[in-house]
Amino acid sequence: MSDRIERPWALMRHHAGWADVFHIEHESADSITGFYPDRETVGPPVNYSTRAVLARFPTLEAARAAREGAVAEWRKHDAGVRDAETRLRDAEKLREDAWLGCLRDAADRA
Repeated sequence: MSDRIERPWALMRHHAGWADVFHIEHESADSITGFYPDRETVGPPVNYSTRAVLARFPTLEAARAAREGAVAEWRKHDAGVRDAETRLRDAEKLREDAWLGCLRDAADRA
């Protein structure tokens, strides 16, 4: 465990493409307890499974720098994702039109 606590700053998934910096105060084999330094803390420290940690860092600055670099990397793929979403909507429209056409053709034959 001592190796882990030497890297007490973690990035935790917040939502797709964004991670929050988290300070680990205590840990066991399967859980961590700590706080988010960039949020106003209300109440006791929070607990998570160790699986919630995306990456660990020795300093707050290193965690923040990694988060910013990851956001930039995420943004590089925005145009490709938008293009794929457009193609998906087009394919779904074709599928819907084919389904309706099949139903209407069947009704005309009945």
